[in-house]
Amino acid sequence: MRISFKMILVSIAMYVALAGHAFSSNTINEVDELALQGNIDAQVTLGDKYYFGRDVEQDYQEAMKWYRLAAEHGYVRAYFNLGFMYENGHGAEQDDESAANWYRKAAEKGISDAQNNLGAMYFAGRGVEQSNKQAAYWYGLAAEQGHAYAQNNIGWMYEEGLGVEQNYELAMKWYRLAAEQDFAQAQFNIGSMYIGARGVEQSDEQAAKWYRRAADLGFADAYANLGYMYDKGRGVKQSDKQAVKWYRLSAEQGNAESQVNLGSMYLLGNGVEQSDEQAVYWYRLAAEKGNASAQNNLGFMYEEGRGIEQSDELAFKWYRLAAEQGSTKAKSNLNIIRKSVWPIFSD
Repeated sequence: MRISFKMILVSIAMYVALAGHAFSSNTINEVDELALQGNIDAQVTLGDKYYFGRDVEQDYQEAMKWYRLAAEHGYVRAYFNLGFMYENGHGAEQDDESAANWYRKAAEKGISDAQNNLGAMYFAGRGVEQSNKQAAYWYGLAAEQGHAYAQNNIGWMYEEGLGVEQNYELAMKWYRLAAEQDFAQAQFNIGSMYIGARGVEQSDEQAAKWYRRAADLGFADAYANLGYMYDKGRGVKQSDKQAVKWYRLSAEQGNAESQVNLGSMYLLGNGVEQSDEQAVYWYRLAAEKGNASAQNNLGFMYEEGRGIEQSDELAFKWYRLAAEQGSTKAKSNLNIIRKSVWPIFSD
């Protein structure tokens, strides 16, 4: 049986939420009166109250109405809020093209949130023609303004060479700037840069340090990698108990690799009381997500009757699913079980 461990590098385009405005402490009647008189700040604040359900029943359509009035009077922040609402289908039918148009209006006025989100629209090809160059352009503008999401995103573009010439040193520069703002994903990415010696000298110690910082901020992928570091004693003192702790935190958030690894810790009794039943439980969760290692391991548990009623039929099922994904160990196990119970499971 093969126990699989995998390091994860994740960096995705991020979106930001609506921003608050003035008059947040005023009553709804006071704000409404000012808004009807044409006070733009009051119109936006009234939009906020309806959007978030502050002092009034939440009503996205009313929020959009007031944001639109403010936007028609040139209130730039309202451009962003309208873009956000169209993107998420709040107060109107979801419309990527309208979202991109409103984001662009705000982005061209220097709103960094809008620049970041417009970059993400270009990256995904949502409401605009897909363009990594345009994504990098808008991420870069927002990043220069200190926008942590955008700094992480432009860092990833430099790391992968998307829309810009690949440059690990610049990737690290932007990741660090975002990380200094406690942006957990950037901290995670720095850890992975140290693992892979991208733009920095390889260092397991530095990788573990940055994974820990991201994990302490609740970044789930960092849980998985920190568990791996403790499991293998890379950059930290080897500790099965610490490995189990971090694998569990990740597994409970649905990370399939961590579910496999936690299952294997139970199978071997490393850092926890040995339990075939718990091993089966965690393998099954990952196997049902399509994880080939978990499918192979669950097949093994069925074949041996460990932690579950023995079943050659179910062992065959899970081995075959893993083998279809290219697992060489599962292919070997599949051939063995075919021969041992032939011709029941012949194809």
